[in-house]
Amino acid sequence: MRFDAKQLKEMSKSVRAHALNAVRHAGSGHVGIVLDAADIITTIYANFLRRGRDKFVLSAGHGSALLYAVLKLSGYNVGNLESFRKFGGLPGHPEFGIDGVMATTGPLGQGVGNAVGMALAEKIRGTDGMVYCLCSDGDLMEGVASEAIAFAGRYQLDNLVLVWDDNGISIDGVALTDLNVSERMRAAGWNVISVPGNDFNKINRALQKATGKSAPTFIAAKTVIGLDSSLVGTSAAHGFSLSDSEMMRLVEKNISPDGDDLWAAVAHEATAKYVLNMPNIKTDNVSVPESDKDISTRELSGIYLQNLIAGGACLIGGSADLGGSTNVKTKSSIEIVPPKFKGNYINYGVREHAMGAIMNGLAVSGLRPYGSTFLVFSDYMRPSIRLAAMSGLPVIYVFTHDSIAVGADGPTHQPVEQLPSLRLIPNLNVYRPCNGAEVAYAWQSAIEDVVHPSAIILSRQKFAQISTPKNANIARGGYIIYPATARRVKVTIIATGAEVPLAVSVAQKLGDAVQVVSMPSVADFRHQDEKYKSKILSGFVVVIEAAATAPWFEFADAVVGIDSFGVSGSGNDVYTHFGFDIDTIARDILSKLK
Repeated sequence: MRFDAKQLKEMSKSVRAHALNAVRHAGSGHVGIVLDAADIITTIYANFLRRGRDKFVLSAGHGSALLYAVLKLSGYNVGNLESFRKFGGLPGHPEFGIDGVMATTGPLGQGVGNAVGMALAEKIRGTDGMVYCLCSDGDLMEGVASEAIAFAGRYQLDNLVLVWDDNGISIDGVALTDLNVSERMRAAGWNVISVPGNDFNKINRALQKATGKSAPTFIAAKTVIGLDSSLVGTSAAHGFSLSDSEMMRLVEKNISPDGDDLWAAVAHEATAKYVLNMPNIKTDNVSVPESDKDISTRELSGIYLQNLIAGGACLIGGSADLGGSTNVKTKSSIEIVPPKFKGNYINYGVREHAMGAIMNGLAVSGLRPYGSTFLVFSDYMRPSIRLAAMSGLPVIYVFTHDSIAVGADGPTHQPVEQLPSLRLIPNLNVYRPCNGAEVAYAWQSAIEDVVHPSAIILSRQKFAQISTPKNANIARGGYIIYPATARRVKVTIIATGAEVPLAVSVAQKLGDAVQVVSMPSVADFRHQDEKYKSKILSGFVVVIEAAATAPWFEFADAVVGIDSFGVSGSGNDVYTHFGFDIDTIARDILSKLK
């Protein structure tokens, strides 16, 4: 079914009326985009979007009322539009999980990256699915969008259409986009079309021309913010600045029974529903052999991944240009390249933030992605990680080079605050394993959890392996890896990752009343019952971890950590400089026990 310009005009009026009414009832929201971009979103949903096959992303998430209105009219079960921005109702920005909403957006630029990931997923699957994304001036100013745009051009994602609501206005006035956005898009390898954003015939033709190209398509749709309002063309039109009487006038002017009837026909025909089907990945027979030599956890992770992928696991790996350093590019990895898109590994280039946003798009599309970089660079992609956690997407992050032991690369590459800050993100699993058994536990847990993202934190440096006792339950998050031999435990040392062997050496120096707890997952340990926690945390509790100290006082009486930036030098010298040596720590613990 295709609608002509006259019909689309009535349908667009209906979208405006319902969206404006939602904003009016909320008493807050964004009016400008509703008035200027309704014609664009109407044309996409009425004439191009194939339910169950194509996807739409509103990267300009502040226009959520516009999205909710078109979803409601086209038959999606989004609930009552008058609940918009109210407690328990439709949220102020789109959230994945609402029927028809394909991405949690609002932080600008994220939706562009998500759409790129969705388009890539369709290519990997070999389907004909199209992805449409509506973005704003603000989206195009964000770095994550620029990274994703460059990636999409290099990967020739010809099933991706990015429509720019080019009204030239942002909150503070004239939008400070590139001086020539279209030329920038051409330079990035995109097919570029310019149209008036309120001309249905030209929008239709542009969307038709977007297919059959060998590149993604960028449609620059020139619009006027706050169209038909008293604040037309001004920055004040962006938010909620119109009087109630004017809002009522605009709602009443756009009410269209004919438009509602035409949308009802769309809803009647659209029976297909998007279903998220994720691959079933078996980890039962995959393990990491114990090592009697010093080895890094990034190497142990690489061994596990190789065994997993060689066994046929349907994972899509990748790295921000560091696959060889993070050990995620294994002998069984096959790089995905256009135009065939066959393989299981993506080279994202030096684009950490885009990698995070693209992986969210892959996960929304039912793939199981993992991506890697150095832990210190997790800051570059933190907004995407946060949105994955908020959306319940099972993305896996592999962060290596996890402490000051990185050494000679200096403090710019030595993470201090990143590990505890990741643990603070709600719904994000964070694992810092110390040996092969814990590496396997981290990967198995991350793969089996299909409703949360996971971060696996790994060392660059090799260190001695302390074996997990056969009767220990790693899944509890913390367990006794080195038991005391005395009947009464006086000191418990908690450690994670590379600091576990150091903690064992300290315990051996202090005597038989000291036990060591390895805690690869603070969150999993936190969920244990009080009886188990009391048994594990006996006596005076000390934590040894080469990261910021503050969060550990939840469990500890004292913490050996680092609350300053690192220094350049060999890893061992840097460790010693900051007091991570056996004698210094043992002396400090004894002084606190007096």
